Amino acid sequence: MPLLTEQEAWELDKELTETTPELTEVEGPFIKKYRESMMVALDALSANYVQSVSIGTHKTPSEVIGELVREKIAVAS
Repeated sequence: MPLLTEQEAWELDKELTETTPELTEVEGPFIKKYRESMMVALDALSANYVQSVSIGTHKTPSEVIGELVREKIAVAS
């Protein structure tokens, strides 16, 4: 980030403290970390597999598990 002049810093401070930010659908790092830590009901091998697939595919662990469950349901049908 480039250095700000004192005037620019005051203007940015005023904008950030006096306006309400617009919310988007983009998840921030805190919610992503929370979702990654929800893997408490799996054994170590399953958790490691899901985590590896999650990292490799850029999906959340919940998305990976959901896909595995849907595949299993499709095979059983």
